[in-house]
Order: sequence, then C-alpha cells, then structure tokens
Amino acid sequence: MANSPQAKKRARQNEKRFAVNKARRSRIRTFLRKVEEAIASGDKEAATAALRAAQPELMRGVTKGVYHKNTVSRKISRLSARVKALG
Repeated sequence: MANSPQAKKRARQNEKRFAVNKARRSRIRTFLRKVEEAIASGDKEAATAALRAAQPELMRGVTKGVYHKNTVSRKISRLSARVKALG
C-alpha cells in the first residue's frame, strides 16, 4: 500500500492512466475487428474503407503510448496485404 503522499498521488494517476489506456486499446481493437470482419466477408471495398478508418486510430495509439510504433506498422502492413489480396 502506498504510504507517502507522492506514492498515493502516483497510485491515483496510474488508475486514471489505466482507464484511459484501456478505453483506447478497446477502441483500437474495435476498428481492427471491423477490418477483420470485412476481410472475412470478402468485400474488398468495405475492407479498404475499414482499413482507412483504422489506420489513424492505430497511429494515435502509438502517439499516446498505448502501442509501440513497430507493432502498429506490422499490423497495418499485414492487414493491407490481406486487403490487397482480396479479389
């Protein structure tokens, strides 16, 4: 348990940060799921639109410190390759 005032404040800040980051991760996963569903349905136009919507969200996750830059780059690259492979 935090005893010093500084440790108590850090604990409060960590809780707030955790909630914000959790919401952001959830939002990003929702965008990714929409892309995955569009790819699974085989609709190239919907998949392209979903990917275009997901890319800024993913990159925002990088700037906010939720994901690492290379992780997001890899995800975008793999998803775009899968969308491109659709008929």
